[in-house]
Amino acid sequence: MNPNAPTPFAMTPSQDRRRFLRDLGVGAAALPFLYGLPSARAGAPGPAAARKRLVVVFTPNGTLPDEFWPDRFGLDKAGRPHPLQVKPMLAALEPLRDQLLFLKGVNNEIRGDGDGHMRGMSCLLTATHLNPGNIQGGSDKPAGWASGISIDQEMARFFQSQDAGRTRFASLELGVAVPNRADPWTRMCYAGDDRPVAPLDDPHQVFDKLYRGAADRRRIAGVLDHVQEDLRRVAPRLSPEDRALLEEHMQQVSQLERDIAAASVETELAHPEPEIDPEIELVNDNTPAISRMQIELIVSALANGMTRVASLQFMRSVGQARMRWLGIEDGHHGLSHEPDSDKAAYDKLKRINSWFAGEVAHLAKRLAETPEPGGAGGNMLDNTQIVWVNELGKGNSHTLNNIPFLLVGGGAGFQRGRALDMKGVPHNRLWMALAHGLGHTGLKSFGAEKYCADGPLVLG
Repeated sequence: MNPNAPTPFAMTPSQDRRRFLRDLGVGAAALPFLYGLPSARAGAPGPAAARKRLVVVFTPNGTLPDEFWPDRFGLDKAGRPHPLQVKPMLAALEPLRDQLLFLKGVNNEIRGDGDGHMRGMSCLLTATHLNPGNIQGGSDKPAGWASGISIDQEMARFFQSQDAGRTRFASLELGVAVPNRADPWTRMCYAGDDRPVAPLDDPHQVFDKLYRGAADRRRIAGVLDHVQEDLRRVAPRLSPEDRALLEEHMQQVSQLERDIAAASVETELAHPEPEIDPEIELVNDNTPAISRMQIELIVSALANGMTRVASLQFMRSVGQARMRWLGIEDGHHGLSHEPDSDKAAYDKLKRINSWFAGEVAHLAKRLAETPEPGGAGGNMLDNTQIVWVNELGKGNSHTLNNIPFLLVGGGAGFQRGRALDMKGVPHNRLWMALAHGLGHTGLKSFGAEKYCADGPLVLG
């Protein structure tokens, strides 16, 4: 879109209607509802090729390795992948077993300034060191922001460099209960050296960003009221798949607006900290509802072609979220430091990580339920790569080895339904493999070059 072009929402309904119809022949950019419908373009040659997409989901404070990793990795004696067995903690992902790729033995080798949580968080997607700074953490040297671009932003930049792949938003960064503070423990996305990108954790703000505010939404509604008859006349220029997608998308937007309005009380959408202890973060009881709203907004934006890259950050590294909807009053980070022999803490951590797995599963399920736009066939999960990440391999050891990487979906073309033990490789090589799988084959290194000498991981 031309950023200097006049906005269609400044027009009268009749002018909007004419422009709406005109834009059906030049790219359907007047309304976000039609942004990603290839058959609305003039001369569109039948079904469009499916677009590759990336969604990164972050959850904090490490995992429980014995409850996360499958018992068997690699191939059996006949050279076939061992049947994948999903552990009970991740039971929500069991229906998606054929879409899962567990990658054990992938390490964050980045060292230097900053404590393990800081490097775990801000070096997770950047795979490069933290700059010198004055943010003190733990007993290690203070540090600043990461010194390079994150893999999500690299892919967003690559997709935007393709004429046929440009989208209204290069990327979307969403959060759930991310505290109102800025430091290396709260930022994982970076547009470049010393350029952290803050996630939006208020669905109101995300909705307004996507759909241009309440006033504009009223104008859109007025336009749509006026063009129903016109839509019927131009319907032959849309594929059946796109007509169905348009109808479904408009229904989803209406439902999202109703859901967000229902949660519009200011105190409900805030994430305050108790006055008695500012180090403990109170995550509100409506956090699960906010999570589902954010997931719906991501799916909606991907489905209508507004973006191809999104991230969803739950809380923060070292976060002391109290997940009361799970019956847990303890801070998450505190629980993660308890020894494995503390059965009560261990059980609470299982419940927390099980809930996170359920949110990842819901995202994947929603993508699997959504047909691929443009008549390309299949569903959106077939062409979307979800990467579930964590800043630590294990909370009570602060290890940056065996980071729990779980890939869901077919976006990068990796063989799924299996678990691989990579035996201790730098995560730089995983990001290279991901980029190549998503079409960015010109990427020869990523992050710290010394960890890229062996090239991208071979994942098949």
